[in-house]
Amino acid sequence: MKYVSILGSTGSIGTQTLEVVRNNDDLKVTALAAANNITLLEEQIREFHPSIVCVYNEEKAEQLKENIKDLDIPVVSGMDGLIACATESTSEIVVSAVVGMIGIRPVIEAIKAKKDIAFANKETLVTAGHIIMPLVKEYGVKMLPVDSEHSAIFQALQCGDRNQAGESTVSKIILTASGGPFRGRKREDLKNIQVEDALKHPNWSMGRKITIDSATMVNKGLEVMEAKWLFGVELDQIEVVIQPQSVIHSAIEYVDGGIIAQMGTPDMKLPIQYALFYPERRFLPGKRLDLFELGSLTFEKPDLTNFPGLRLAYEAMRIGGSMPTVYNAANECAVAKFLNREISYLAITELIEKAMQAHTVIVNPDLDQILKTEQETYDFINREG
Repeated sequence: MKYVSILGSTGSIGTQTLEVVRNNDDLKVTALAAANNITLLEEQIREFHPSIVCVYNEEKAEQLKENIKDLDIPVVSGMDGLIACATESTSEIVVSAVVGMIGIRPVIEAIKAKKDIAFANKETLVTAGHIIMPLVKEYGVKMLPVDSEHSAIFQALQCGDRNQAGESTVSKIILTASGGPFRGRKREDLKNIQVEDALKHPNWSMGRKITIDSATMVNKGLEVMEAKWLFGVELDQIEVVIQPQSVIHSAIEYVDGGIIAQMGTPDMKLPIQYALFYPERRFLPGKRLDLFELGSLTFEKPDLTNFPGLRLAYEAMRIGGSMPTVYNAANECAVAKFLNREISYLAITELIEKAMQAHTVIVNPDLDQILKTEQETYDFINREG
C-alpha cells in the first residue's frame, strides 16, 4: 500500500489524481486539502476516508465540520492546515496541485518531513527553485513532475543523462507547446478576445487559470523556469517548440544528436500515475495514440512578438532573483482580473511587463522576501489595472 496526500484535491489535477487512486487499490489517500469547494470535498471525504482534511477558507472549514460531524475526521484550515496535510505522518508522497504561491510553504515542510513530492504547482519552482532544489538534495526526497511536459522530459531522461565520468549528456530540452487557441493570430486579431474564447483550449481539459495561461503562452514561460531548476540546465538549453497536435509532450536531445521524445494522447492521468508509482509503469485505461489516425505531426517556432508572455519569462529568468516572482504574481493577478472581465486579454501581458519594469530586483530572496514581492506585485497590478 502506498499512502498519498493531495493538496488541491477539488481542482483539475486533484480530481484526476483521485481517478488514478480509484483504478489502483494499493493507493490510500491520507489527507485532502482544498480552497473552498466543500461540496465536492465532502464527496471525496466520504469516498476516500482520509485521516485529515484542510479547507483553506476558515469559514468554509467550519461549515464542513458541521457537514461531516458524523465522521471522526479532523478538519483544519489556513496555512497551518495545509502544512498539516502535507506532513501527515503516514503519507509517503504529496501531490502538490494547489494554485498559487500558497503551495510553497507546504512543499518545503513536506520535503523536511522526507515526503516525496509529485508537483503540479508551478509557483513552487518558479519563485523558490533556489530554495526548494537544495532542500530536495539535502533531505534525499524525489521531486516528481506531474505537468505533462516535465513528466515527458523526466521520462526521456530515464535513458541515462550522465556518462561514466558523471558529466551531463543532455544537449538541450525540447519543451513542446500546443500554441493555445489563438495560435497564428496577430495582436490586432486579439484585441476583442473574450473570456469564453480564451477558455476554449484545442486539446487539453484544464482549470480556468492555466487555460488562460496557455492562451497567452505564459504557461510555457513558467514551464521554462521550472525546467531550468528541475533538470539543472542552462536557460539557453531549453528550446520551446510549437507542436499543435499535443502528441509529443516534450523531448530531450542528447550530445550524440539522438532525440528521445515521450508521446501519447493528451491525458493528464498518465503523468500523474507515473509520478505516483515511479519507477514502475502500470496499465492505464483510456484511449491509445493511433499513429495511422494521427497521420502527421507539425512543428512551428513560437511567436514571441504576438505572444510576448514567453519572451518575458526568458527575460525574468535571465535577470533572476525576485524577478520570476514578479512575473508569476503579476500574471496571477492579471489573469484573475481578466476572468472577472475587469481588463482585456492583451492587458495581461502588458501588465506583466509593466510590473517587471517597475521592480527593483532582490538578488537572492528568502521565502519572506518572495512573499513580500508577491504582495507588492499584486498591489502594483491592482493600481495599474
